[in-house]
This record gives sequence, structure tokens and C-alpha cells, in this order.
Amino acid sequence: MPPPGPGEDRSLRALGLDEAPRDRPLLYPGVWPAESGLLVGDRLLPLDGPVHEDRVPVLAIGSNASPGQLRHKMAGFGITSPIPMVKARVTGIDIGVSAHVSRLGYVSASPVSAPDTVRELFVIWLDAEQLAVIDVSEGVPLPSGNFDRAWLPARDVRIEADGVVLSGAYAYVNRHGVLHNGTGAPRTHPGQRALLTELLVRSARLRELFGVTPEEFCARARADRRLCERGTRLFAEEKWVTASGLERYVGGSRTEGPGTS
Repeated sequence: MPPPGPGEDRSLRALGLDEAPRDRPLLYPGVWPAESGLLVGDRLLPLDGPVHEDRVPVLAIGSNASPGQLRHKMAGFGITSPIPMVKARVTGIDIGVSAHVSRLGYVSASPVSAPDTVRELFVIWLDAEQLAVIDVSEGVPLPSGNFDRAWLPARDVRIEADGVVLSGAYAYVNRHGVLHNGTGAPRTHPGQRALLTELLVRSARLRELFGVTPEEFCARARADRRLCERGTRLFAEEKWVTASGLERYVGGSRTEGPGTS
């Protein structure tokens, strides 16, 4: 990202990055930046370097790559410290579909093992306080939460940014599994509206719970914990669920540092 010019407006609003999927579920996963940047409050500024040794790297699969969503999560805890967001070339991971319905009104993304897949994703570099916030937002500390945080080592997932290869990164692995593509393999997330349209067409039982349109689905799911739990169980009952392939990393320890491998 080039340095901002004199008087250049680097606010998220001016950059088209301010809206958060938690406020508008059909926007999920939100708008991602075009390039790396430093999220400072409601601005995205130029970033100096892809590695930040005093922080931990977290691979952003869904809305954690949306500056508007990140800002909202941090603001809820009164945290205003900057967050480096580094665009990276990632080999070995694809963007799957979480096998749960979120109380924010959408069906979120979840990482899946895909050894031959190359994706451009963001690595967000978090300090301890910021990491705790993201953990809470993903339900990691709760027995009933939807995600576990797992360390993905470079030997299995290659993450390269500006010529630097990381030794690994954390990712959030769904405890419910992911949706498959009909053959048993994990499917990819096509965006919220397309996904909900397809799922509602496929299942009369899902339409009974959430309505017949994506708009109805989001409106009914928002903040209705019991309905979301019923929807999550229905995914399994419809036999749409498979493993992400990343479960083996859950509960493992991080043995490498945050920098190069």
C-alpha cells in the first residue's frame, strides 16, 4: 500500500470497508482490503513489513478479514490498539462452510484442508489482548462455543507474504464440522446470499425454520439462540456435514515462532 497522499482520506468509510457483517448478515464475510494495511480505529493505513514478532499470526478465513467487523469486535471491549492485516498467498487451505448457524444471522466460513489449493487470504497479527477478543468472538473459551483455535504449521500450510514464509499461523476450526459438496468433500463458501438460497431450496425442513428467502433466514436467526441450535442440528440430520480435515491440529501446541520458517 503506497503512503497516503496529503489530505487523503484513509477512513474505512472512504475506502468502502466500514460495514460489518454482524450488522448486515447478507454482506458476510464483508469487504476485504485490496492490499495489506494497518487497522487503526476507523482508518486503514500503510503497513511496514509482513512480520510482527511481538504478535501472533491468525489466518482470517471469513469476517476476521473485514476491517469493519474487526473494528466492531475490538470496540465492544474498548480496545483501540492497531492491528496489522497482511495479505498472503496461502497453500493448503480453502474457505469452507461452517456446519452451524450463527446468532449473528449468517452461516459463517471455516477453514478446510485443501493441499493443492492456493488462496489469497489475510493474516491478522494480534497482541494478547486482541487475541483474547477474537477467541471470545469465536466461542473458544466456552464448552458450547463453535470454534477451537489451532496452530497450523508451515510443513502443512504454507503462508507467504512479500517473499517471507511464516512458520505457521493460528486458525479457527469449527467444532461442528463443515458442509460437504454432495460427494463427502468439504464445499467452498460462495458468499452468504448464494449459500442461503441454495440451502433453503434443498431443505423443506430448513424453510420451515428460517423462511424461504435469505432475508427471512437472517432475520429469524439473529439473536435467536434456540432457533440457531435447531438449524445447526438440522445440518447434521440432513447429512450435510463432514470433517474439515484440520481437526488433528486442535489441542496441539505451537512449537515455532511467528516469523520465518
